[in-house]
Amino acid sequence: MPTKETITSADLAELRRSALTTADPLGVAADLADAVDHDRLASPEDAGDALSLAAEIAEFRNRLDAALQYADRAVAAFPSPSDPGAGFATALRARILFRIGGRDDEALEAVTALRPLLTEQPDAPAYVSAALDAGGRSALAEEWLSEAVDNLLGARTTADVGPAEAPGVAFFLLQQRHRVRRDLNLPHDRQDDLADRLEAQLTRGVESGEPDLLFFPKAEFDRLDTLTDTFGPDWDAHRATLEKELVRLAEAGGSGLHVLRASVAGLTGYANRNDGDPSAPNIRRRYAEELEAQPGAHVSWPPERNGPCWCGSGLKYKKDCLPRSRS
Repeated sequence: MPTKETITSADLAELRRSALTTADPLGVAADLADAVDHDRLASPEDAGDALSLAAEIAEFRNRLDAALQYADRAVAAFPSPSDPGAGFATALRARILFRIGGRDDEALEAVTALRPLLTEQPDAPAYVSAALDAGGRSALAEEWLSEAVDNLLGARTTADVGPAEAPGVAFFLLQQRHRVRRDLNLPHDRQDDLADRLEAQLTRGVESGEPDLLFFPKAEFDRLDTLTDTFGPDWDAHRATLEKELVRLAEAGGSGLHVLRASVAGLTGYANRNDGDPSAPNIRRRYAEELEAQPGAHVSWPPERNGPCWCGSGLKYKKDCLPRSRS
C-alpha cells in the first residue's frame, strides 16, 4: 500500500498511529523502507524513525525476519547512539532478536548497552523493559530500573522529590518500575509509594487547570467536536494556550521543550481502551505519557523566529504563534 510520494515527519507520526489499521500494514512498512532508499523523505534525518516504524509493523504482524532487517537498518541510520530514537531502535532490535530465538546473548548485549539511558531519557525505561520482557527477563528489568532509581535519586527521601520532577526522567522511571513490579506481583515498597505520590500530584496539577501539551494540528482540531470545550473554542485559542504554557516553562528554566502531536482517534481510542472519558484530565495525561514515548510525536519548541512555525501552518514563527504568547 503506497503512502505519499514525499513523506514528512508529520506523515510518520500519523502512520505510527494508523498503519496497523490499514488494509496492508506490511505494504506500508515496505513503502517506508522504499522512501528511505529513494530519497522520498522530506527530512533525511527521519530515516531511522521511518525504518523503526517499518520494523514495529513487521514485528506486530509476526514477520520477524523482515522486522529484524528493518531494525538493523534503523540502528545504522542514526548518526550517533545518543541521537533521539537510536536507543528505541536498538531496544526494538533486541526485542526482535529475543523473539526470534537462539540469539538471546546478542539481544541481551544490545539492551545492556542502553542501561545508562534509563536515567537520561524519559522513554528509555519503557523500551528497555519491553525488550527484556520479550526475552522473559522481567525480573532483570526490575533490577535495572530499581538501580537506576537509586542512582538518580541518590540519598534523597520521598519527601525530597516533588511534583516539579514529575514530567521528567524521574517520573517515567518510577512509573515504569512500578508497572514492572506490579506485573511481577512484588510487594509495594517505598519507591512504589513515591511513584503513586508523584502521579497523584501530577493529576492534581492537571485537574487544577494547568494546560497539558497535547497539540492537535488544524485538520485534527476541526474533528474535535464537543472536545473543543477542553482544548479551546478554536484553533487559534488552542495554539495560544500551548504557546503561553511553553513560554512559562521556558522562563521557569525548562529545556528540550516540545508539544505532543495528538489525534482525535488516538485520544478517543485510548479513552475507550481504558473505559474513560477523553475529556477527563487523567485520560488526557496518560494519553500524553503514551505519546511522550514516541519520538515521532514530539514537535520541538521553539523554532527559529524566521523558521516555519511549530504548529504546521506554513507561516513563519514570528508571524504566527510567537505573538500569541503576548496576547
